[in-house]
Amino acid sequence: MGTIRAELLLSNPRRPDVKPIKVNALVDTGALHLCIPEHVRIQLGLEELEKREVILATGDRRTVSYVGPIEVSFANRRSFCGALVMGDEVLLGAIPIEDMDLVVISSRRRLEVNPESPDLPVSIAK
Repeated sequence: MGTIRAELLLSNPRRPDVKPIKVNALVDTGALHLCIPEHVRIQLGLEELEKREVILATGDRRTVSYVGPIEVSFANRRSFCGALVMGDEVLLGAIPIEDMDLVVISSRRRLEVNPESPDLPVSIAK
């Protein structure tokens, strides 16, 4: 399938004085969370909420910071979530993808707004 990347705007809703940052994120539907590197946490002034243990693809376990809230914007969608501080690039996982009602078009290696709901994100709430 290849890698899929998407341009996101990240901001700290608790700190409107801090300028949002544009990032080119790796999209990974096999991951659950938004992951950000330490330098993004610092740039946005995000506070650590707690420590979390994560299991890596290798099976190794690591304790990382969980920060937030963080606002994630893509096209006409946005999500407010927490983020795991790890790695050297932003990774967009399934939770914010689902929250924004986005779909991965693997044949075009693109992340897009769900074509079945182009104007408003749709969520199942039952």
